[in-house]
Amino acid sequence: MDVEFGGAIVFEGVVDAAVAGAGVQGGRDAGGGADRDVAGLGAEHDRASRASRGLGDADGGPAGYRAELAHRATERRTRRRRKAAPRGSESVLQPYGRDAEAVREYEEMFTTVLMASGLSNKMMARVMACLYTTDSGSLTASELVARLQVSPASISKAIKFLESQDLVRRERDERRRERYVVDEDLWYQSMIASARANAQLAETARQGVAVLGRGTRAGARLENAARFLDFGTESLIRAAEQAREVLYTSTEATSDGTAQPSSYHR
Repeated sequence: MDVEFGGAIVFEGVVDAAVAGAGVQGGRDAGGGADRDVAGLGAEHDRASRASRGLGDADGGPAGYRAELAHRATERRTRRRRKAAPRGSESVLQPYGRDAEAVREYEEMFTTVLMASGLSNKMMARVMACLYTTDSGSLTASELVARLQVSPASISKAIKFLESQDLVRRERDERRRERYVVDEDLWYQSMIASARANAQLAETARQGVAVLGRGTRAGARLENAARFLDFGTESLIRAAEQAREVLYTSTEATSDGTAQPSSYHR
């Protein structure tokens, strides 16, 4: 049977054994009499009790041994609690027979890629990944809290930033609940923003040519960079415009159970 003293588990059987040993030793001492037996038993019991509370000798004796046992028991309890704790995405019932663990791992990978792509704040990247991997493409604040296992304040802060960057928007459903929606145009807008940044770099490089001189090596280097960035910017914008409709392609189930793409308009 385990007994707990001041948060540290000790084993009651160890204490009982020490007390029993003291009684046997007292009985063997014929000259001590009954009073001595009782006194010896009490002293041994007191030492055992002090050891069980961590009050034994400082030389690593019984108290040190029991402290080690208590430490190991605490570690075991901590590991059991961690194993029993539910994971955020695993607590959400997955549709279409999806593997909850596989979905969780994919969301983590998607979050990491979003962070590497420029969305440096992990919570904001987690919200984006969660919204984008939801079939409806929208969730309420309480749903985000439940899925990500974070505080409402964390969700509010992340949404506020994502809205400021036009990465998500708010809508109200038929129950007048506020929902956060991931924009289908996200990737198009991302490419256009990248093209604009490249165009600004090209213009800055071109200004450097005028300052450093077109005929110098530094001026020539900047001129080449400006030309390259101009070409890349124009190509990126043209490709984004041509492929934009792909973002609005949905899938429709066919009679044989396969998916067939179909376009829909914004």
